[in-house]
Amino acid sequence: MPTDDNAAVVWTSALLDYDLGGEHPLHPVRLDLTIRLASELGVLDGVPLLVPVQASDDELTRAHSKEYLAAVKQAPVSGPDVRYGLGTEDNPVFDNMHASSALVVGSTLLGAQQIAEGHTDRAVNIAGGLHHAMRESASGFCVYNDCSVGISWLLDNGYDRVAYIDTDVHHGDGVQAAFYDDPRVLTISLHQHPMTLWPGTGFAGESGGAGAEGRAVNIPLPPMTSDAGWLRAFDAVVPSLLGQFRPQILLTQCGVDSHREDPLADLALTVDGHRAIYRRLRHLAVEHAGGKWLAVGGGGYQLVRVVPRSWTHLLATALDRDLAPETPVPQGWLTSVRAAAPRIEVPTSMTDGGAPDPQPWGGDSEHRVDESILKTRRAVFPSYGLDPDDPRD
Repeated sequence: MPTDDNAAVVWTSALLDYDLGGEHPLHPVRLDLTIRLASELGVLDGVPLLVPVQASDDELTRAHSKEYLAAVKQAPVSGPDVRYGLGTEDNPVFDNMHASSALVVGSTLLGAQQIAEGHTDRAVNIAGGLHHAMRESASGFCVYNDCSVGISWLLDNGYDRVAYIDTDVHHGDGVQAAFYDDPRVLTISLHQHPMTLWPGTGFAGESGGAGAEGRAVNIPLPPMTSDAGWLRAFDAVVPSLLGQFRPQILLTQCGVDSHREDPLADLALTVDGHRAIYRRLRHLAVEHAGGKWLAVGGGGYQLVRVVPRSWTHLLATALDRDLAPETPVPQGWLTSVRAAAPRIEVPTSMTDGGAPDPQPWGGDSEHRVDESILKTRRAVFPSYGLDPDDPRD
């Protein structure tokens, strides 16, 4: 299978140690199943997997306080510390919590470093995307914020315009908070409307601090938004802003909990919609960021039926080894998964039969996502000299 030699995948089985335990939704099996599926489909043939090391304390303090790092290190010994969000239902304390969390950050940093040093144009870390962690607290299954650390590192290593695009069903609140006042960073988050889903932030009016007006972009979508609606909103907002911001690199958080089968949210995308998102991100990186694209994982809690197929499409897209939607799932993978999870009906192809073909927004307001489109455009487009009501902008 031909590949773009200028793309890298960061992976080690040690990343499976980020395990919140028991029946926690963020189960590491989703990563293992993804790598196994991508391997059996030949997506990773001949691709050297880059092995990360743990991020150092100095690297982690790009996004977190020293006091918080100390609390994370101590928690497995001393027990929960709710002052720092440690020991909650979302973020239980677990053995080797600091080491495994620092390895996730190190994985995203390795991808950033490979791009910044000219070794590759694209890199993927499916274990990353822990976008909810705040400077002094764990939040939403996230201990350390690899996205924020990666962006901070890029800003100190040759980049002064970084665009972050978050496609997770939950608002990318931790990354937005980290760079809300920084005009060098454009954060864009498409998510289920905060009135209907945790964390309750990400309204269109959250658009950046003083001196960074328009640098925070939020597109809150109504529950049950489908592939076509999601892509309609994306196309109506994101390309125009990237064209004005002129990023030097895209960092994209590619959570797949927007899927219609995800148990923790209420959007209605398909694996086919996710594939269409990744192809758009690749195109936008080429068109607006010189091809520089760092993709990380994120949410996704339908562990068997959705995450492995969606993120295999992500890996294939980044490697220019695009898989046709009708591609059969390998029999060996199916057999092993059915043996491990006999009660789950496992899809036999790389498609859900979705129809990710949106009608372009044309300034109208007849589609159910158009109110969100207009609110977002009116909140941020004037900061870029764009007319929010003119579909040509």
